[in-house]
Amino acid sequence: MKENVLDVLVYLFEHFLYADEDAARDRDTLRDELQQAGFTAGGIHQAFDWLDELERRRPHAAVLGPTGPVRLYAPEEQARLDAACRGFLMYLEQQGVLDAARRELVLDRLMALEHDELTVDDLKWVVLMVLFNQPGQEAAFAWMESHLLEDEGDAAH
Repeated sequence: MKENVLDVLVYLFEHFLYADEDAARDRDTLRDELQQAGFTAGGIHQAFDWLDELERRRPHAAVLGPTGPVRLYAPEEQARLDAACRGFLMYLEQQGVLDAARRELVLDRLMALEHDELTVDDLKWVVLMVLFNQPGQEAAFAWMESHLLEDEGDAAH
């Protein structure tokens, strides 16, 4: 059985988010397919809650440009996001992939995963999911997707 919420989210993203939008929104069908793939009901429920919260927290407009202030991380964020993760977030801001509002949304969704330590690969997947959910972020999503695929060496879908 697969218990990791991020595993469920990545599986959903790879297998269903590129599909027909109506099919991707049918939770009962998705739940059945995820259970057939070996995910537990609890993990699936947590993943759906995570996605619902992502939708609720979607920023309506960028509050700062890519040259906003430097982000200071809380001790609990520092404990779960090592220097490589924090550096990669700064890099994404410098590249214009994330603005301050979307960075905060990424951080919120990362902390919601409840993992003790998160890797740069975990961060990349969460950034990709956040950007996919953001209207007007198609170029940033494409950049992030190519960056993720470049590191993995194969397609995410």
